Amino acid sequence: EAGGITQHIGAYRVKINDQDITFLDTPGHEAFTAMRARGSQVTDVIVLVVAADSMVMPQTVECIELAKREKVPMVVAITKIDLPTANPDKIRAQLAERGVEVEQWGGTTSCVEVSARTGQGMDQLLETLALEAEVQELKANPDAHARGAVVESKLDVGKGSMATILVQNGTLHVGDPFVCGIYAGRVRAMFNERGEQLKAVPPSSPCQVLGFDGTPQAGDDLIVVDDEKTAREIASKCRMAARERDLRARKTVSLENSFNDKKEGKLSELNLIVKADVGGSAEALAASLEKLTNREVRVNIIRKGVGTITESDILLATTASAIIVSFHLMPSLSIREMAQKEGIEIRNYRVIYDCIEDIKNAVEGLLKPIMREELSGEAEIRQVFKIPKIGLIAGCMVTDGEVDRTSHVRVYRNGVELGTTVVQSLKRMKDDVKSVARGFECGIGLKGYEDIKEGDSLIFFKEVKVARTLKDVAREEAEEKAKKTAEEEVK
Repeated sequence: EAGGITQHIGAYRVKINDQDITFLDTPGHEAFTAMRARGSQVTDVIVLVVAADSMVMPQTVECIELAKREKVPMVVAITKIDLPTANPDKIRAQLAERGVEVEQWGGTTSCVEVSARTGQGMDQLLETLALEAEVQELKANPDAHARGAVVESKLDVGKGSMATILVQNGTLHVGDPFVCGIYAGRVRAMFNERGEQLKAVPPSSPCQVLGFDGTPQAGDDLIVVDDEKTAREIASKCRMAARERDLRARKTVSLENSFNDKKEGKLSELNLIVKADVGGSAEALAASLEKLTNREVRVNIIRKGVGTITESDILLATTASAIIVSFHLMPSLSIREMAQKEGIEIRNYRVIYDCIEDIKNAVEGLLKPIMREELSGEAEIRQVFKIPKIGLIAGCMVTDGEVDRTSHVRVYRNGVELGTTVVQSLKRMKDDVKSVARGFECGIGLKGYEDIKEGDSLIFFKEVKVARTLKDVAREEAEEKAKKTAEEEVK
C-alpha cells in the first residue's frame, strides 16, 4: 500500500492441525477506527499486535477498549522480537498499566513473541488461537440459511459489484438469493483469497461474492432468503427506510442548525464528495473528514461511494459547489474534461493522511482570523498647540519604536487609559511625513480627540490579522466550556 500501511481490510484462511483459522486484517492507524470496530464485532478472538521496539500507542489502547466493550477474548502478539532494540517486558508492563495482564506475569491473557521477518513464534501463535477457539466451544449450524457480514466491498470494472463476505452461520452456495443492506442479489460466483472458485462456503469462512445489484457498505449483513422476489421486496423497503432517514437528517441540519448559524454569521461550509476503490476506505475517509467540522466550518460529506467518478458525481458537485475527493482511483479523460468545463476540482490521493491534511488546511483557511494588536511605538506629549480650523496638535518626543501615520493610538494619563483613536496628521518640522523614528520630535494630530495634556503618553499599535488553526478553535471551545461550568457552579 502507498505509505507502507494497511489501508484496506483483508480476510484469509490458514490451516493448523486440520483446523481452519480465518484472519481479518484491519488497519491500525487512527483514521480507521470504524473499520476496527466493525472487525471486532464479527470476530471471535482479537490478536493485538504491538511492536517490541515501540510502545503501546493510542490506537492499541483503543483496540483494548474495543475488545472489552465487545467482550471478545484477546491474544497479544509482540512482534519485531528479532530486532536488537526489542524490549518485550516494557510492552508487557505498559499493557498491565491498561488492564491487560499477560500469562507470563500471572494474568489470563495469552502473549506470544513473534517475528514476521524470521517466522519465530508464528506456530505458537496459531496453536494459541486454536486453543482459544476450543475453550470458547465456537459452534455454527452449516445446514441453515447462510448469514454473514460484509468485510469489504468494491466495484470491479469487469465483474461489477463484489464484496468480501465472512460467513457466520449456515453454508453459502452459488445461486443463493440474498439481501445485503439496501441491495438484493443472487450469488453468481464465489472466490477464496487466492482467486480460486468456490461452490459452497461453510461457517467462519471468508469469500468474495459476485451477484449484487449495487455495491453494499462494509458492515452490512448478508442474509440468504427463499427466493429472489422476497429479496427484492425486502431490499426495496430497506432502501425507502434509508432514504427517509437520510432526508430527515438533512432537513434537521439545513433548516435548523444551518439557518441559525448562518444568520449569526458563524458558519462556513465545505462540501465534499468522497469516492474510493473500496467501501472501507470510503467510510474511513468520510469519517475522518467529518471530524474536522467545528463551530465555524462544517464539513459536509454529501456523497460517499465506491468505484470510479461518474457524470452524476460531477453534476452533484456543480449543484452543491463541492470538491471531489478521489482515493486510489483515476477518473477517465471524459470525466476530467467535464470537471474542468464545470469548474469542479477533483483531488486524487493514494495515502489517507495526505487527504486529511489537505482538507484540514482548507478548513483552517475558512476560519475567521483573529485581530491582534502589534505595538509599534510610544511618544510623550511635551507641548500642546491649538491651530485654528484644525484643532489641537500634540508636540511629541518619540521615546520608543516608531510612530506611523497609519497607526491606532491609545492615550494614557498617569498610567490610566483615557481613550483610543487614530493618527490624523503627522509632521516633522513643517513637512508631512509617513513615520518618525525614536529620538525625534514631531507634531501629531489625533482624529476626533481633544482631551490631551502635556505629560500624556501615546501608545501606537496596528491591528494585524492572524490565521487561526483547528487547535485554536478547540482551545476556545474548551475555555468557553470551562467558563460556562464555573458560572453554573457559582449559580
